Amino acid sequence: MSEQVRYRVEHATRSSRIGVGLIAIVLMVLALAPFWGDRQMLRLLAELLTFVALASLWNLLAGYAGLVSVGQQAFVGLGGYLLFAMVILAGVHPIAAIFIAGPIAAAVSIPVAALTFRLRGAYFAIGTWVVAEVFRLLASQVSVLGGGSGVSLPAAAVIAMAPTRQAREFEIYWLALALTVLVLAAIVTLLRSRHGLALTAIRDNEVAAQSNGIDVTRVKLIVYVLTAFGTAMIGALIFLMKLRISPDTAFSVNDWTAFVIFITVIGGIGRIEGPIIGTIIFFFMRQTLSDLGSLYLLIMGAVAIVVMLWAPKGLWGLIAERYGWQALPLQRHLVFDDTAPRSRDKRA
Repeated sequence: MSEQVRYRVEHATRSSRIGVGLIAIVLMVLALAPFWGDRQMLRLLAELLTFVALASLWNLLAGYAGLVSVGQQAFVGLGGYLLFAMVILAGVHPIAAIFIAGPIAAAVSIPVAALTFRLRGAYFAIGTWVVAEVFRLLASQVSVLGGGSGVSLPAAAVIAMAPTRQAREFEIYWLALALTVLVLAAIVTLLRSRHGLALTAIRDNEVAAQSNGIDVTRVKLIVYVLTAFGTAMIGALIFLMKLRISPDTAFSVNDWTAFVIFITVIGGIGRIEGPIIGTIIFFFMRQTLSDLGSLYLLIMGAVAIVVMLWAPKGLWGLIAERYGWQALPLQRHLVFDDTAPRSRDKRA
C-alpha cells in the first residue's frame, strides 16, 4: 500500500512576508522624501541609493556568478562619458541619455568579456582593472570632452531637465530611487528564475554545476552583460548629479569599486540584502568619521577585517544563518500538503 503525498514549492516565508511589507513602507517613505527632507538630505539619499544599486550589481557578479571584478569603474565611467557625449555632441536629453547608455555599455561588455573570461581567479580581477585603466586612458584622449581635465554639462542641458533647481533635484532624486528599485527588482526576478537556480548552483560549487549540465560560461556572460547594463546607467546618473566629469573621477577604483566591495563584504556577499545593510553602515561611518581624515579609512579597513574574521559571510549572512531570516523571498522551500486527500493503491 502506498500513499501519494502532495507538495508544492514556495518562495515566501514568514520573515520574507514581513520583510516585503517593511520594504514597501520604506519605499513609500523614500518616495515622499522631497516633501519632508531638505536639499542636503535629498542629495545624501540619492547618493546612498546609487551605492545600493552599484553594490547590488557587484554582489550579483561576484557573490553569485563568482566573477570577482575590481574594474567595475570601467562601466561607471563609460556610462558617465556616454551621457556627456550624447548630451554635448548629439543634443540628447540627459534623462534619455541615461537609458541609452545602458544598452551601449552592454554591447561594449561583450568583447570585454571575450578577453577577460580567458582569465581565472586573481588574473581575472587584475584583467578587469587593466580594462578600466584602458578606458580611462582612452577617455583622456577625447579632446571634445575635455581630455584629461574633463568637461562640465552645458547649462542649457541642465535647464532642459526642469526650469528650477528644486524641480531638478526632485527629478534626479526620484530617478535615483526608480533606477535603484529597477535594479533590485531585476536582480530578484533573475534569481527567482531558472537562471537564478543555475547561479546558486555555480555559487555553491561551479564544478558540480557544470557536471549537472549548466552552461557556466553562458550564465556568467549573461550576468556580466546585465551588470554592465545596470552599472552604466547608474554611472550616468551619478555624473548627471555631479554635472561634471573627468577621467580620474569617472574611472576611480576607490570610489566605484573599493567602497562597493567594502559595502558588499560587510553586508553579506551572496545575499541580496547584504548590499543594502552594507551601504547603510558605510554611509553611517562616512558621515560620522569623515572628519578624521586618513584615520577614517584606517577604521573602515579595521571594520572590514573584523567582519571578515568574525562573520565571513557578512553581517546579514550571520543573521540569516542564525535566525533563518530573509527579507526577500528568493530561496525555494518544499511544503507538504498534509490536508490534501491522499490516494492509496492497494496491491496484493
